[in-house]
Amino acid sequence: MNVYEAIQTRRSVRKYKPGPVTDEDLKKILTAAQLAPSAGNKQPWRFIVVRDTEKIKKLAEIASKQMWIADAGVVIACLAVDKKSPEVYERWVERDVMSAVEHMVLTAWDLGYGTCWIGAFKQTDVKEYLGIPEKMTVINLLPIGIPGHKPEARGRKSFEELFHGEEYGKALDL
Repeated sequence: MNVYEAIQTRRSVRKYKPGPVTDEDLKKILTAAQLAPSAGNKQPWRFIVVRDTEKIKKLAEIASKQMWIADAGVVIACLAVDKKSPEVYERWVERDVMSAVEHMVLTAWDLGYGTCWIGAFKQTDVKEYLGIPEKMTVINLLPIGIPGHKPEARGRKSFEELFHGEEYGKALDL
């Protein structure tokens, strides 16, 4: 699968079949995040890889009791380092993390795994459970697993609504 095909076919998966994410595949997924671009190449991300089934189940509970997450082979807590650190560009920290997350999402899909960005959780609960320093921010949780269904494509806004030529409100002639 090429990148464009992965972008076209990727879906948010909210049902997983039992089974692990292999070490080899997990390494590829994590390396994809490591290679993501970031402002000034600061790489302001950190990731906690959770593979223990009981810990994953607890994270599902913390994530607004979305218990389907418990069936994922792995859950990655995606973190932004301290925004106030002089070693990062505060304005770009969270955006940079999401760039790395999207690299993981597309790589996982290419390898046959499903993912779904999870933002429904309380920072304090995830931080306490995973021992995350106070100054860091949990951007999202990312379950990864063998898809248990094939979600249909969801509608998208029209090309004309999203893309403008030369200035806002002018049609892009393509």
